[in-house]
Amino acid sequence: MERGIYVENPRYSDVVLFNSHHHGKELDQIKNMFPNKKFVHRVDGPMRLYNNMSDNRDFIVYQLNSLANATVFQSHWSCKQNLELGFQYKTPMAVIYNAPDPEVFNLQYEKKKNNKLTLIATSWSDNMKKGFKYYKFLDENLDFDNYRFLFAGRTPIKFKNIEMLGALPTLELAKHIKSSDVFITASENDPCSNSLIEALSCGVPAIALDSGGHPEIVKQGGHLFQNFEDLMKVIEEIPYNIDTCKENIEVDCIDGVVENYITFFKKLMW
Repeated sequence: MERGIYVENPRYSDVVLFNSHHHGKELDQIKNMFPNKKFVHRVDGPMRLYNNMSDNRDFIVYQLNSLANATVFQSHWSCKQNLELGFQYKTPMAVIYNAPDPEVFNLQYEKKKNNKLTLIATSWSDNMKKGFKYYKFLDENLDFDNYRFLFAGRTPIKFKNIEMLGALPTLELAKHIKSSDVFITASENDPCSNSLIEALSCGVPAIALDSGGHPEIVKQGGHLFQNFEDLMKVIEEIPYNIDTCKENIEVDCIDGVVENYITFFKKLMW
């Protein structure tokens, strides 16, 4: 829903929302030009936990936060981990989750094309921490007589049994998700997985690694796992409670997320 409150030119804004480590030079210029405007920092990461401890993007995030009047985290996990690594946020502070494009990721049904229970995983990044050790394990150990596993995106591993869909346009990706039974993500230290939120928004229950912001997002709309053995057990059990998981999916819609931001911004103006 268009609200008519967004402008491209910061001169005409009440609040300047900036994201993570991006466009630091431009942001500093805007702050110098409009020092009395309210600046809100949407924080990502910590990226050191996802990538490696030498990743300097977190330090850029921490430096840019000196320009902020308030802080938004994408998950409680992200808030906690950033604080433990030395981040000092500006108050007021809020946790506001992400939301997908409702025109693409929604409950419009896609007919299933296979009688097997179909799992799907997606990843644009080919970083091993995106869950590929678990996908490799499933490629070698899943009963493919009874299960079908699709993977969309890029991978550092050449699978033998998992069906590779490649990097798909957004609409095509959504169709494959909607025609699958279960979404699986094994990414590590992911603060607020957009792919997980997209799948749940399509009404597809999730199996997720108990890591990062996954537990906050999945809630009762799926199951968490912690290791290889746990993963196999969850996959074997989910056909028996898949309908219950579907009924218990809870994800924020884009209008709700926008409203959360507006409410938070208004606190800064009072």
